[in-house]
Amino acid sequence: MSISSETYLNPVYQNSFPDPFVFKFRGEYYAYCTDFWKDGKVFGVLKSRDLVDWTEIGGAMKPLAHNPPFYWAPEVVYSNGKFYLYYSVGNETLMEIRVAVSDTPEGNFEDCGKRLTFQDFAIDAHVFVDVNGQKYLFYATDFLAHSHIGTGTVVDKMKDFFSLEGNPRPVTRARFDWQIYDANRIEKGGVRWHTVEGAFILERKGVYYEMFSGGNWQNVSYGVSFATTDDIERDEEWKQFSDGEKTLPILRTIPGQVIGPGHNSVIRGLNNRETFCIYHRWTENGRVLAIDRMDFTGGKRIFIKGATTTSQPKPFKPKILDFFDSFDEANWKTDSGDWTVENNEIFSDTNGFSELLCQKQSQCFLLEANFRLIETQNGNFGVSFRNNAEEVIRIGFFPAESKIHVKIYGNADERTEEIPLPLDFDFSVFHLLQIEKDHFTVKIKLDDLVIGQIYSSKEAGQFSFYSENCRVAFSATALTAGFENLFEKNDLSLRGWKQISGADTFTIREKNLILTEKEGEKAIFQKALPFQNYELVVNVCFRETFSQQYKFGFILSVGDKKVTHTIWLEKLKSDWIMNIEDSEKIDYFLLPDSFSINAFHQFRFVKIENKMSISMEAEEIWTIGIAENAAHLNVFVQNASVALDMIRVTEL
Repeated sequence: MSISSETYLNPVYQNSFPDPFVFKFRGEYYAYCTDFWKDGKVFGVLKSRDLVDWTEIGGAMKPLAHNPPFYWAPEVVYSNGKFYLYYSVGNETLMEIRVAVSDTPEGNFEDCGKRLTFQDFAIDAHVFVDVNGQKYLFYATDFLAHSHIGTGTVVDKMKDFFSLEGNPRPVTRARFDWQIYDANRIEKGGVRWHTVEGAFILERKGVYYEMFSGGNWQNVSYGVSFATTDDIERDEEWKQFSDGEKTLPILRTIPGQVIGPGHNSVIRGLNNRETFCIYHRWTENGRVLAIDRMDFTGGKRIFIKGATTTSQPKPFKPKILDFFDSFDEANWKTDSGDWTVENNEIFSDTNGFSELLCQKQSQCFLLEANFRLIETQNGNFGVSFRNNAEEVIRIGFFPAESKIHVKIYGNADERTEEIPLPLDFDFSVFHLLQIEKDHFTVKIKLDDLVIGQIYSSKEAGQFSFYSENCRVAFSATALTAGFENLFEKNDLSLRGWKQISGADTFTIREKNLILTEKEGEKAIFQKALPFQNYELVVNVCFRETFSQQYKFGFILSVGDKKVTHTIWLEKLKSDWIMNIEDSEKIDYFLLPDSFSINAFHQFRFVKIENKMSISMEAEEIWTIGIAENAAHLNVFVQNASVALDMIRVTEL
């Protein structure tokens, strides 16, 4: 039951687009697919600004000179001004992985002239860059001596973008019957053949997830599942989630509705908070492009809200999403210098000091911006954060030093921290800067890698771009209001949380927030909720109960005392229910049968105007009326101990 007026319906691209990989560059999405394209080139390319409406661009690369018949599963990586396209090519029996390079994501890729793999059969290349910058190539190859004969996935370290270490280790090989491709595969000598392929890697809170497709698309058991590990360097295979019987694949065939959903990739949504699974599914047009929301629940588990066959809310937009098609005075104000817009970029003055102030404010936000340096006179540029007119933090790039200077303004704690940049960092090409600010904490990511986390003594709700004695271009800027707390560090007060009631009940343990109250009263933990429309997502698991009347829930309040709504979970006889109480009544709804008190679950509350939809993972529970807006989110526990893996609030 959706309360969003803007919707989409799968497939989002009706024509054949097999093995889709979607890549985000300068705020726009590029999709690449298997096989020849209409123009005679290989690997079709689509482009979109919203993941729903796609425009055809053309083929990405000319076929190789020796004209092999099959070109499969392209994936693109961007680094320091170059785009690297990894793909498999061959005659279907003999397949190898290669890489091509381009200066643009739209095409003109040229093969580098090297074979990366040595096996007879190697397909489905996927590059993963770890948190320390180390690159890995995951791919699928055959295991003829394995207990379950067939194709499985391996990982090899990359020495650079063009060569591997040459020591592939098994990651996920077939273990279960749902992964059978053909019980009597004639072309393989009549053996019982299994298939695990299409690896895509995610990392969250120190846990690595490999998503993969298993089985045969023509079988009802076909689908996408995942495996996990705490150590990407481990020699042992990763732990698989689905056995195909008690635990099914997280994306699978729905007989009569969805056939063969598989070979997925994953991408951030427009607001950089939502996550989408990109995959193909079979129709009369072949394998067509589909998207569905996905997320982590905690407890080393992920889920996909799909495969959907009904209208779904479009990817939510951020507070600002500016491609600089023109100068938008609702978003920006020129504080100093002369800023000009051209070709989807906004340029600063070369001389003196230029500052472009964002008109929107929030104490918690996620900022994403792309930048490149045009010319410099030993100058610097970057992002400044302020509280009204007072500058609080400045994050400055100093090209002459190849460093970032982070200056924290204050009284006793005024200081400057320096962050070195890679020696080959090319300022003249586009780079991605992401800054996540949550009250007094600021996390900085550059080109998708965390490079620093700082703390300030003052709040800052507004930012500006600036340049000093250099000409710099910014493009594709997104500002998303809200916060995501993963509880990886003991910095709750610095993130705006405060304890309202309860004694010694809040601790950080194993990257979870543990809330405990044994005495019958509510232990309450509070944070500001200054949004009229928002998405609230909570991952929670009960750890222990201390009486038969135990609860966990949320109090939406105007202040510390005036309550607008109370939402809580409790057990009523043999059923688990969710209660929603306002000033006039109490409603309750049964939780899905899949709810377990001993497992992490994700609860999602989407409030738009006077309605709120409530979901548990992929299952929608109900839609309720909300008569009054709240100013605070209060998390409470009573007669129990719970673990919170995440609390995320995003303004809609």
